[in-house]
Amino acid sequence: MDIFNNNKNSGFTILSSNNKTEVHGGYGAGMLDLSAVSSIIIDVEAGEAVIDMGALHAKSVVEKGIKFTPNKEDTPNGKPYWLIWVTVDRNEQGPYYAGATACYMEIDREARRGYKLLPEHVNRMDYSMKRRIMLSELDEKSKAALKKLLVDNNEAMYNNSSDELKEALS
Repeated sequence: MDIFNNNKNSGFTILSSNNKTEVHGGYGAGMLDLSAVSSIIIDVEAGEAVIDMGALHAKSVVEKGIKFTPNKEDTPNGKPYWLIWVTVDRNEQGPYYAGATACYMEIDREARRGYKLLPEHVNRMDYSMKRRIMLSELDEKSKAALKKLLVDNNEAMYNNSSDELKEALS
């Protein structure tokens, strides 16, 4: 039997023991739906933010080909980046940015080395999915880049978003 050639949708999933579903407990139970989560990469030095869905699987343009370590000293010439997890939702006014969290990383393209704390990245994605706003660590230039991207992407969604998000980006 070829386990990679079956009719079940066996795409990438993240399992959580505390995420109970209303199904029978068989295939698919405990899976998180990532369809409402987007990833944004902010180049801190350039002050530019771009949507890069590859970051959901640690394969954003800046992460490809990089060996990451949790030791910052292993990447002495690292360039700073922020990975932002943004979760969207819908309320009576329409769609809005419901959760937004920031994760720091440094990347040295020449050495093909990078620094990031993977548990922090996973936890921050989870916090975003739980509709939390955690952007206080961003510098002013990064906040401005993120706000510009969110507004340019969909101004109505930004306007429908919480005051907490707007204050975090001002």
